[in-house]
Amino acid sequence: MSIFTVRPMLAADLPAVLAVQASCYTDVLLESQEALASRLALSPATCWVAPDPRQAGALAAYLFTHPWLEASLPPLDGVLDDGWRGAAARESLTWFVHDMAVAPAGRGAGLAPRLYAAALAAARSAGLRRSRLIAVQSAASWWRRLGYAPVAAETASRHAAKLAGYGANAVLMERALTN
Repeated sequence: MSIFTVRPMLAADLPAVLAVQASCYTDVLLESQEALASRLALSPATCWVAPDPRQAGALAAYLFTHPWLEASLPPLDGVLDDGWRGAAARESLTWFVHDMAVAPAGRGAGLAPRLYAAALAAARSAGLRRSRLIAVQSAASWWRRLGYAPVAAETASRHAAKLAGYGANAVLMERALTN
């Protein structure tokens, strides 16, 4: 039995999120608290954490996801707003898996699949039918196990400028959210 639980993320978790982020990513991929807070505000039901019970206020893992227009990609380290919601038809939205990180203290405990499953249930409940993400730091093979595949070359080339900001090996991936 795991010592870790998962629960919806709270704004008060953001300082601990930054600590996990710093332990998992290169400087190119680090995002500000303001950028991450905007993602949480967009979709609190699909952002999850795994607290580390061995250290008060610490996290073992986190996941940020949110709906986004399928025709575009949200910016890395950009503050998002929901101004697009009024103009967007539900069919044109995708569930964007923005960032998942597991701190060294949480590795091997199965936290990533648990966080993903919790957020996926919320995304499906919201009526989202497709998902996209940008796999970084050679994580594409992990995402493949969850049903993601690289997007068509034509689609990836339309987003080449934003993808370049995620590092040389960033891969834009997608999947259907069937039950």
